[in-house]
Amino acid sequence: MPKQIKVALLTHAGGAHVSSYLSALAATDECLSVVLGDPDGRYEADAKRVLKDKLSNSYRDVNELLKTERPQLAVVTMEAGLAPPIIDAVLETGCHVFAEKPSCIRAEDFAPLVVKADQKHCYLMLALANRLNPEIVAARRLVKTGRLGKLYGLEMHLVADQTRLTRPSYHQQWFAQKQRAGGGHLIWLGIHWLDLAMHITGASIDTVAGFTANVGGQPIDVEDSAAASLKFDNGMLGTMTSGYYLDRGYHSHIKLWGSAGWLHLEPTKDEPLSWYSTRGEKPGQVQTWGGSKEPRGYTPFVQAAVRSCAEMSDPPISAAHSLRALRTVFAIYSAAETSRTVAVAD
Repeated sequence: MPKQIKVALLTHAGGAHVSSYLSALAATDECLSVVLGDPDGRYEADAKRVLKDKLSNSYRDVNELLKTERPQLAVVTMEAGLAPPIIDAVLETGCHVFAEKPSCIRAEDFAPLVVKADQKHCYLMLALANRLNPEIVAARRLVKTGRLGKLYGLEMHLVADQTRLTRPSYHQQWFAQKQRAGGGHLIWLGIHWLDLAMHITGASIDTVAGFTANVGGQPIDVEDSAAASLKFDNGMLGTMTSGYYLDRGYHSHIKLWGSAGWLHLEPTKDEPLSWYSTRGEKPGQVQTWGGSKEPRGYTPFVQAAVRSCAEMSDPPISAAHSLRALRTVFAIYSAAETSRTVAVAD
């Protein structure tokens, strides 16, 4: 039997991806039981239905839950501006945290949480779940083994649907309000690709320039479009387009060039990874990755997070890398506001 721990799910009526977290925890063997913290009672029925006997208790008061239950891991999925004090309270008890992004409206609100997590010897993991998608793991391995040689440049885009922005119900949600969300497409979706660019290459983005806009003209005060130029600490340059442009679905793409070849990721395609290298097997030929695209998404990432807390093994993302992704996003926002290049804070 695997080592098992008690997990708290802390959310409210505005929590994001709660159904995905419930399903993931139900499917995680290392999760012995779940206690729900939900001041609105919005997800009590859903939790009973999905978790069944694994749901041990429900609370309307988070502090009471933490004091009474003493969970080993808390999954926190809350409105961005409301999350930091909850995460802080969880860490204060010595409990690990898995947080739905962005979990803050300023990087300055997340940075002290990283310090506290380190002081308490706790994990603080941001839910950047694409890291464990099989094609991403394969791409990172190719780069680490030197198949692309010295890295030169990167180009990527993550484009979702504009349709969601036309719905009056969306206009009322916290995602569409900068003071509650911290930003728009870039902090909600683009952050995934910024993190992957650094995760795959092993290099950090240290300087950015960029623009943001509401090109669709919907009645929201967050950007539906962002474009950024990126400089990495290994000398590589890159660009990113992040926006709500389509009627439905996603267009997503990461291309990486190096001195010995290139790599192309298109996660929504049936064949999501191809590459060319002058080194290794089949030099000088375009190759296609033939692995399975499953498992992917929230469930394997949550499972990895719970397992790391149960076994005290390496987490799927560190607190430092979580903060690095947030600081990169907010640096692009600062660059757009000031029309200047901005250094990403260390």
